Formats: sequence, C-alpha cells, structure tokens
Amino acid sequence: MALIHKFIQDGEYFIIDVNTGSVHIVDEIVYDLLNDDRLLSKKELIEQYKDKYKKEEIEEVYDEIKELVDEELLYSKDLYEDIARKNEDTPNYIKALCLNITHDCNLRCKYCFADEGAYHGMRKVMLPQIGKKALDYVIEHSGPRRNIEVDLFGGEPMMAMKEIKEIVAYAREQEKIHNKVIRFTMTTNATLLNDEIMEYMDKEMGNIVLSIDGRKNVNDNVRIRVDGSGTYDNILPKIKKMVEKRDKSKLYYVRGTFTRANLDFFEDVKHFADLGFKEISVEPVVLPNEHPLSIREKDLPEIFDNYDKLYKEMLTRYREGREFKFYHFNIDLQGGPCVYKRISGCGAGHEYIAVTPDGDIYPCHQFVGNEKFKMGTIFDEDDKINWNISKEFKAAHIYNKPMCKECWARFYCSGGCQANNYNFNNDMHVPYEIGCVMQKKRIECAIALKAKMMEK
Repeated sequence: MALIHKFIQDGEYFIIDVNTGSVHIVDEIVYDLLNDDRLLSKKELIEQYKDKYKKEEIEEVYDEIKELVDEELLYSKDLYEDIARKNEDTPNYIKALCLNITHDCNLRCKYCFADEGAYHGMRKVMLPQIGKKALDYVIEHSGPRRNIEVDLFGGEPMMAMKEIKEIVAYAREQEKIHNKVIRFTMTTNATLLNDEIMEYMDKEMGNIVLSIDGRKNVNDNVRIRVDGSGTYDNILPKIKKMVEKRDKSKLYYVRGTFTRANLDFFEDVKHFADLGFKEISVEPVVLPNEHPLSIREKDLPEIFDNYDKLYKEMLTRYREGREFKFYHFNIDLQGGPCVYKRISGCGAGHEYIAVTPDGDIYPCHQFVGNEKFKMGTIFDEDDKINWNISKEFKAAHIYNKPMCKECWARFYCSGGCQANNYNFNNDMHVPYEIGCVMQKKRIECAIALKAKMMEK
C-alpha cells in the first residue's frame, strides 16, 4: 500500500503523505531517497545512491527525513478503515436529491449520456405534485441533517420553468415548517435564459451550472440544436449576462465537456478565462470506447500536456492577480472534505438519490433507466423500498475496492464515480481506468498548484 506519493510538476519535486495529506516541496536528493511504501535504511540508501550523492549528503538528508517520519508527517498510518467499516451499519440520512425535472431537451449534444435528452424514449416533464412529493420524501428521510441539496436536472430543466417555480415555492414553505435549509442548483444549457428567468435564478439558486463547451468551433461541433446548427452565438451573451447579474456571494460554474475532438481543451479553459469567467469547469467526456468522441488510452499524453499547461497558466495568473478557479483543481490542503466523504465519495444511493418525472428512485441520475438499480418510488412505504441497493452503495467505499485501497489517490477521488465504474466494468468496485488515470494527473496538478500558492 502506498504511504507516500512522489511526483514532479514543472521541474519541482513534490511528496504527499497519503494518510495525513501533508505536502512537501523537496530537493532532488530527498525525492530520490523516499520510496512509496517505506523508508529504506541509511545503509541501503548509501549503497543505492553512491554514484549520485556523497555519503555525507545522504546521511544528513536521511536524518532530516527520519525526523519527519517520527513526527508522522511521512509514512503515517491509515486511521480510517475502521471508521468506514463501522459506517456501513449506521442509519442512512439523505442530504441531496437530483430532481430530474425533465426527461427532454431542446438540444442534441453528440456526447449526451441521457440519449440526447430523451432518456431512452422516456421524454417527459415532472408534474409539480411529483416534485413536491420528492421533497417530502427527502425531508422525511433527512433525519438530523439540516441542509438539503436539490439539483434541478434534465434534459433541459428550463423547459419546465412553471413547474420549477411551483416546486421551489413549496420547498420554501417546507423548510420553515421542518427547520431545514434547502439549497437549489440548476444545470442548464442557457438557451432559454431571459431577463425574468435570470432574476429568478439569481434569487433562488444557490448554484448555477451554465453549459458551454469552449471555443465557438468546439462548442458548435457537439452542442447542437435539433436542426444541427450550433449554439455558441446564442448562449454566450446569455451566459455572460447571467454571470454579470449573479450575486457575488453565490456560486456559478461555466461548465464544458472535452472530447477527442478537442484534446487541446486548455485552449477552451483559457478562452473562458479570457472572457472574464472566474469559475470554470471543463471535464472529460465519459463514453463507450467505440464512440467516435470517446477518450482512449492513446489520448492521455496530450491530455496530460494540457493539464500541465493549465497548471502553469493558473499559477502565472494567480501571481499576476487575475486568477480564476478550475473545478477539478480545487483542493483544500488544510482541511478538505470530512473523513467519510473522502472514503465514500458522493454518497450515491444512501446520502444522495435521483427521482424521475414518474417518481422512481435511483441511486443517482446516471443509473436512471437501469431497472437493476431502481430502488422504488417516492410513493412507497419504507418496507417497499429496496434498501439492499442502498447498502450495496454504502459498502462500495475505498476499503472495499481492492485497487483503490492500495492507491495513493484514494482520499482525493474516493474510489471514483460509481456509475462510471459499473458502466465500464459491470462492477462498482473496479475503477473506470482511463478516468482514474486522468483523475490522478489532475490531483497532482491541483496539489502542486495549491502548494505553490501557499508559499510565502
């Protein structure tokens, strides 16, 4: 099992202590003397590096390293496995809901996981009474949790603004009655934004995710209308206006997807930053290998090169006082997520559920339509819900994933996306390999970036 992880970023040497998360920027000799799983003896290291370093140098550095080991800042022990095992038997309290307001969309994005918004022939809009019942269900099952997250999702949710307003108004009534705080997020393609909707979104949405895939030629190649025409010229002015109007105390993300058609996605991130956006996310597409836009193993060197370029650009802009945030580089080196989130990730199936327009319950939106994972409906009594699915997801933490348990990145990726793991391997316990490799590269860049930003 890896207890430390070493990597080089832009010519500098970084060491991560896996279990504490402590990060060290070191000299080359320190980097060389450290192994992933244990500190070799002084004698072994002197023999191993006798042709590269003087004996006195090795002895001096070794003693300094040994001090860090004794202080448990390197090669620290894993203290979390018992917590994960015990948590498998604790009660489930739902804290997040993906409300699939629409199984329909006015676009036909070429990479869409939801069958270009059709959800495999299930085009439908959620009736307000279904949305209200879903909120009742989550409130009832939230236990002592006060904060509840609700993601208004599609398809394109703005195709159901009338229904959304009624559901949100109901939520505002219920949070007072039940002493809860219900925070809404909406993910939208921005095509239907207008002044009235923007005002409403800014007031009611705790987070807004605005979808655009980058430069005009990139976006218009994949993010298209029913007639095949592009969307960039229509949506960019609306997205800019929404961001300008946005209350600065609230979140937004300009979110894109990169595919094999734009492996130079650094240029798309830079494009967004040059347009003045400060909260940016451009994420790799997840598609079957045979899809023409899917990412393959041979694409990884170019992808890594683009993450390296992004690292340099973000560090330069930070030093110049014109920084922006990149979602996948957001890492807190001084605290970060709670222990259980580091172990189990998003909580799909036990802390987080998705509800369809018909009221069906799934572990998350990416399992919708797979009857094997249908847990029941919001109208069922608890004894009719398939809680075995919930238990299966709750137990699918990093200590029950053999490859993850041994991996240095386990506390940063939490075992990866359960849906991606299942869809590629028919097993939630086996990581989606290409996604895993890209994630590790992003983590390295993110850690190096944050460490350099914290330097005095």
